[in-house]
Amino acid sequence: MSKTYALPISRPSIGVGGKTGYWRIKKPEVNHSKCIRCGMCWLYCPESVIDIIEGSDKYVVINYDYCKGCGICSEVCPTKAIVMVNE
Repeated sequence: MSKTYALPISRPSIGVGGKTGYWRIKKPEVNHSKCIRCGMCWLYCPESVIDIIEGSDKYVVINYDYCKGCGICSEVCPTKAIVMVNE
């Protein structure tokens, strides 16, 4: 009998340090026309700031209040629809 395990994922929220995205140097920008809706950016984001919106023109939405600009989403995007730009 196999067991199903749920990953403990929490959404970003204002904590003691406040919103944490203001100190980044670069931010990810999404070219929605190149996005193939694979969800890799959402899967690999260490801060869980990427939302997938089904049935929307903007499938990938990034919460810049908490994005730290690490660039992982840009690196894992197979079509390079996400690029890092200077803040």
